[in-house]
Amino acid sequence: MRIALLAGGTGGAKLAAGMQELLGTDLAVIANTADDTWVHGLHVSPDPDLITYWLSGEIDEERGWGIRGDSFTVNERIERLGAPGWFQLSDRDLATCLYRTHFCAEGGTLTAAQAQIARALGVRAAVLPMSEERVQTRVRTPGGWTPLQEYLIIERSEPPIEAVEVQGLDGSTPTAEVREALARAEAIVVGPSNPVISIGPILSVPGMREAIAGSGAPVVAVSPFVAGRAVKGPTEKFMAAIGRPVTAAGVASLYVGVIDAMVVDEDDPDGGPEGLRAVSCPTLMADADSRLGLAERVLEFARTLG
Repeated sequence: MRIALLAGGTGGAKLAAGMQELLGTDLAVIANTADDTWVHGLHVSPDPDLITYWLSGEIDEERGWGIRGDSFTVNERIERLGAPGWFQLSDRDLATCLYRTHFCAEGGTLTAAQAQIARALGVRAAVLPMSEERVQTRVRTPGGWTPLQEYLIIERSEPPIEAVEVQGLDGSTPTAEVREALARAEAIVVGPSNPVISIGPILSVPGMREAIAGSGAPVVAVSPFVAGRAVKGPTEKFMAAIGRPVTAAGVASLYVGVIDAMVVDEDDPDGGPEGLRAVSCPTLMADADSRLGLAERVLEFARTLG
């Protein structure tokens, strides 16, 4: 079964890892690039790299980001020399960003760079940046507009959120590889990533919703809420900030016109959204077995929608 999975942060990356075990090269992960940033002159692509590290088995599961067992020698040295050290890049993660930056500077595409990174690390699924054009999510707080990574890391997601926007969308478009993955998919899955800052930017790329609809494939979303709460990260805060209920139904309301069905956690107190086909099952991905189990359930459900 050929699957296109929309993913951003940890939840979507975990589901991608489970699906890769079942699908191998028949999985294409369309990754959010709206929180890409530049650190020490390097192009850092947090979500595509996070997904790639989960798929390669290198992820530091305890920390939830970066590469397991890696050191921070270069980052510590750069900070000692006087450079800002707020964005922590471990040494092997730094190598990934060095490779991407030089690859693109020499005329390569972001898509081709990520493909080579994934291939070199033994990833079987395709990891596809959503767009080649530079877009950036910003958050407005009482202190003004702040790039998303600075809000998450420097400000620790603490200031109240007054607004969220993605700059550069008007000049962006889905890549040819993304369009092909959607056109070939037998089902499209919207992963349990933050619906506002991870999935939202993907769906906001001009032409993305049309490409999904034009595929003719059933589209199933997986709620990011387990027992009614976000497992980690500021998902609840971002949902509340845009005036949507912090529920699976609230998430589904952001995907109106895109999804046909939804997978919700079996312990979700609010249940599934009304008027939408839904199935309940355990959605907490605490280990490899539970990631695989959720992937199997999502694919089984998707098959019933075809």
